[in-house]
Amino acid sequence: MSKLYNPDYLKHLCLKYKLTPSRRYGQNFLIEPEVIEKILTVAGLKAEETVVEVGPGFGVLTLALAEKVKKVVAFEIEKKLAPYWEEKIKQHKNIQIVWGNVLKQVESYSARGGSAFGGKVVANLPYQITSAVIRLFLESDNPPELMVLMAQKEVAERICARPGDMSLLSVAVQYYARPEMIAVVPRSNFWPEPRVDSAIIKLSLRGVRQLADDEAIPRDRHAPSGLAMTSEFFFKIVKAGFSSRRKMLIKNLAPLCGKNKAKLRDIFSKIGLNEKVRAQELSVEQWRRLVEVIHTYFFS
Repeated sequence: MSKLYNPDYLKHLCLKYKLTPSRRYGQNFLIEPEVIEKILTVAGLKAEETVVEVGPGFGVLTLALAEKVKKVVAFEIEKKLAPYWEEKIKQHKNIQIVWGNVLKQVESYSARGGSAFGGKVVANLPYQITSAVIRLFLESDNPPELMVLMAQKEVAERICARPGDMSLLSVAVQYYARPEMIAVVPRSNFWPEPRVDSAIIKLSLRGVRQLADDEAIPRDRHAPSGLAMTSEFFFKIVKAGFSSRRKMLIKNLAPLCGKNKAKLRDIFSKIGLNEKVRAQELSVEQWRRLVEVIHTYFFS
């Protein structure tokens, strides 16, 4: 496996399998063994586990995972690598390659009886689909307990943001998980070298609690009703809150609440929010509380 850290050997494999590393698919191969070791350590792998990987490429992470766990299920879009993986699987029978776009294949894989989910996801994610892949697993019916991911440094920083610098992405991820920035990985640790640095992040799933109603506030009989208190409703409110980052949050939310700013001011006061606060200043817990009260007052 040490050959897979050598750019010249990777170039040889690319020529052999007629593969030109694709920026579209984020095909930048890790060539630093210490980074792989860091990922494995953070994942805390156990021998009886099944791990999901996305974008195995030539398998520098996949093969390392296979030495540690019972099974590795890897989603790969580049079918030119099929002959390569046919040979590797003969030697590593605990590796399963699921061919196709992971964003389309996860659901069908589960429907066919795949049982990889609910454990851990460990992957060097293609930059272009990082947010979509994270959302896919976090929102699945049987989400993983832990995700250890390599992502673009800027995206990793957004995911791990604190109140004051929050975004729709950071709220969405932190609603489901506790994110932690583990290490920055310089672009020189990849071949071909990407234009930006990367970072290892750890997402520990929290188990989303049921959003509760606040019985202390009656609903306005003139406001719209009938929307269930669900995660979908939560993100409907959050997306509205971030619709214009320069505007005060109360102005962004007013159209959803019958333009009743006076009642929104009462809600803000009740939960201790300044009327001039902007969406990026709220923590996830403040968003939870705000959405709960808005739902109870306007939609239950």
